[in-house]
Amino acid sequence: MTRIDSRNFNELRPIRMIPGFVSSADGSVLIEMGRTRVICNATLLPEVPHWLKGKGKGWITAEYALMPQSTNERVDRERKGASGRTQEIQRLIGRSLRGAANLQALGENAIVVDCDVIEADGGTRTASIIGGFVALALALKKVKPRIQVNAPVLQHVVTAISVGIVKGEPNLDLCYVEDSAADVDMNIVMRDAEEFIEIQGTGEHTSFSKKTLDILLALGEKACKDIMSMQMELIGDTLP
Repeated sequence: MTRIDSRNFNELRPIRMIPGFVSSADGSVLIEMGRTRVICNATLLPEVPHWLKGKGKGWITAEYALMPQSTNERVDRERKGASGRTQEIQRLIGRSLRGAANLQALGENAIVVDCDVIEADGGTRTASIIGGFVALALALKKVKPRIQVNAPVLQHVVTAISVGIVKGEPNLDLCYVEDSAADVDMNIVMRDAEEFIEIQGTGEHTSFSKKTLDILLALGEKACKDIMSMQMELIGDTLP
């Protein structure tokens, strides 16, 4: 089956990550996956949430937003609070990033990772996790001396990718047109491209078998190994 952008079924869209994209952030990355583009900024917060005070433990959280012109029709800013979809996505990003971290090693410090989608063509949540992890790692390299943290905070590399069944065929890294038409839609989040942090899979228009699930997971696992190599090229040899 020929895909809309002529990719093979197991081929990622072109990925580019530009570190230091926003100079005022502690860690920043612009990630591009095809036409999907997300600015990921990681910032040290003044204090941990009130429910963590005095417990000697840190916190990593995330916020996500679609910018007004990120889609073909203008997206309204969420001035009255995050929608249900937005809350679900930013909780996924936060859970994924915390899955890589030793929060005890962070001490009573908190970091927020802001993921602002400036162009959405499918896979915005997985792009946010990929870029958000790199931004978090770059931020930790910068702020650890300032907050007097010596131990490694990040213990694993977090990657993510979308997979699905489109017109009866397994596809990797769905663009918007493919995602909209997918019979099965799935987002995979992995730790070190070896273990799963989260799997979000839905039979949009049909059910799917265990065999299909195994095919999609194998497709995602291979892609996560490739993405992890790209992330580590920007982070360096060791995790902060």
